[in-house]
Amino acid sequence: MTRALRYLFIAVLTIVLLVIASANLTPVTLHLLPDAFATLLQIDFQIEVPVFLVLFFGIILGLMVGFVWEWLREYKHRRTANTKTREVSKLERELATLKDQTSLPDDEVLAILAKPKAP
Repeated sequence: MTRALRYLFIAVLTIVLLVIASANLTPVTLHLLPDAFATLLQIDFQIEVPVFLVLFFGIILGLMVGFVWEWLREYKHRRTANTKTREVSKLERELATLKDQTSLPDDEVLAILAKPKAP
């Protein structure tokens, strides 16, 4: 069911993007620098592209900046989670060692059967 919904969503999104692209085929000229700076630095790089490419590139660039910003913002939470995970693993190993040393039955056969397995 979810796979069908995913494919339906992708199909609808594709159709919407194709409609937007076909409605915005008018070419626009993009300049690297404003005219005053371009004449001052003698750099006049410009490119002519359809409007929909500018729109789609802006959306993709905005998403990428947002993802990176969020990843950087959550660094302290990931660091804390990693620290706590290492601490829990250390304490679990220590507990297994203590159980292994102190809770073995007197009978050797029962001690071998009751011995916890190392992770």
